[in-house]
Amino acid sequence: MKNQKTKNVRETALELLETIEKSQSYSNLLLNNAIKKNEISQKDIGLLTELTYGTLQRRMTLGFYLNPFLKGNKKVESWVKQLLRLTLYQMVYLDKIPDRAAIFEAVEIAKRKGHKGISGMVNGVLRNIQRQGLPSLEQIEDPVERLSIETSHPLWLVRRWVDQLGYEETKKMCEINLTAPLQTARVNEVKASREECLSLLEEEGYEVEASPFIPVAIKCLRGNLANSQAFKEGLITIQDESSMLVAYALGGNQNETILDACAAPGGKSTHIAENLQNTGQVISLDLHEHKVKLINDNAMRLGLSNIKANALDSRKVQEHYEKGSFDRILVDAPCSGFGVMRRKPDMKYTKKEEDLYHLHKVQRNLLAAVSPLLKKGGILVYSTCTVDKEENQHVVQSFLNESADFEGDISVRERMPKAITPFIDGYELQILPQDIGSDGFYIACLRKKVQ
Repeated sequence: MKNQKTKNVRETALELLETIEKSQSYSNLLLNNAIKKNEISQKDIGLLTELTYGTLQRRMTLGFYLNPFLKGNKKVESWVKQLLRLTLYQMVYLDKIPDRAAIFEAVEIAKRKGHKGISGMVNGVLRNIQRQGLPSLEQIEDPVERLSIETSHPLWLVRRWVDQLGYEETKKMCEINLTAPLQTARVNEVKASREECLSLLEEEGYEVEASPFIPVAIKCLRGNLANSQAFKEGLITIQDESSMLVAYALGGNQNETILDACAAPGGKSTHIAENLQNTGQVISLDLHEHKVKLINDNAMRLGLSNIKANALDSRKVQEHYEKGSFDRILVDAPCSGFGVMRRKPDMKYTKKEEDLYHLHKVQRNLLAAVSPLLKKGGILVYSTCTVDKEENQHVVQSFLNESADFEGDISVRERMPKAITPFIDGYELQILPQDIGSDGFYIACLRKKVQ
């Protein structure tokens, strides 16, 4: 019976990898659906997640290792390649699974899904790898190309990052992108202190600790905080530490009116609302009705009555709100998401370089649309969960060049947690995944001039 279970897990992982590649759907959503649909047991969820994400994360490296062994096989079906990658991932990266068990399972799956010829080929390729060993990455002479294959990041992307950040920082970022992120949560200080939350979570059996970087953040070392009583009672929100910095940058005084122009699912809106101590008003906009519901659900769970969520395209915001009607505005812009690759490993294979230039235009249009709504002396924060200058510094610089009534706000340093100040450069902040172990994130803080 146990054998049947593990086969089920590997076959489910294979189906997932196939679907992700064919439909370019997000792996995290598909994984949750597959767990429910296939009734994967609690103890097997970890293995399924590891196999799916691990094989995805290292797809280019696994392809490099496999290619010499597939030379004679002209046309290998897509699912067979996925099965070989999935099995090779276990052989190379998972110590707990013996090679013979991984190969046996692969051959059994090949028999069920294909015919005798396919199962024989799968067996032959994997046994050859076992006998001959893996080809060396050292044979790739160009260091940037080698880094691309070694860490499974497309060459165009690695080249961009090396140009922008230098080789060493790029190498660190590519390497950390292959690791699983820790879950972190933000304490709702309207309801409880961080100490109280830590105690409650420990009583519930979670292994948690205070973040050394952010005063309202908790790191979870074991367990899923979304299932905790503290979460259900609205004492915490699941949010990455970098993302929490946005509300610090924006600031806020009680009874102010604040606009969050791209708000779903509401993590930043609710943080801003908590900082206002449930006073004033946070107007939270998103393009889609179903996402507005997420914002409202989050606000209700957290006991926040100062959020008003509307379905609206923020580029048309001037048709709905008066000029100079907001004290502060946040534009957490749609972006490539290159800072969150650890959570969505498939994105690195689907994004193209031209996407960045298209996004740059969208981001510029958003800033141009919302900026007239800010009061004089008000704060405008622009943020993204990416690490590319085209979507970050270049967008902000273009906006400042075209908007004489705005300037960089260097007082942002005073609002930020002390541990973050070394990463601030004037009015800007670029966090890389290796800096504090969080998502890659960019924040720029601008002020509307008074005269």
